[in-house]
Amino acid sequence: MPAARAPENRDLMPAPALPVTFRPLRTKIVLLTVGSVMFVVITAGALLLDHVKAPERLSFIFTALLFFGVLAILSRPKVVADEDGVTVVNLTRTRKLAWAEILRVNLRQGDPWVFLDLSDGSSLPALGIQPGIAKAHALRDARALRALAEIHGTGTDNT
Repeated sequence: MPAARAPENRDLMPAPALPVTFRPLRTKIVLLTVGSVMFVVITAGALLLDHVKAPERLSFIFTALLFFGVLAILSRPKVVADEDGVTVVNLTRTRKLAWAEILRVNLRQGDPWVFLDLSDGSSLPALGIQPGIAKAHALRDARALRALAEIHGTGTDNT
């Protein structure tokens, strides 16, 4: 196991033990709760209306299921850090990154989520850390991921 060195940047917090998963838990709870309640309400309404025919009832239920599905996809993002690197799970795509590929972890004022600056010159949004409902939690998670990237990434002595 590589020796962890102390981060040089005083903005960094101590790195958490690996593996660690970062996700906007409050957002996930809100989205899935709203989706479930809406599914139940729309389905119950469709089943309780006497003047609605079966095909129309099915369309109500299908619409409720579609609505729930969209909210479930919106609740999917997370960032998983382990010894091998970081797995970024966004809405419809998952990308596995080696630690050496991550040059910087950014969460600037006004950013909707963390951005990872990558060694190929691109930037990858990591929706699993977002300051929407829980700003302090997102800042703590971004600092923890930044500390992990400093310890495990390029430019560190991992011998």
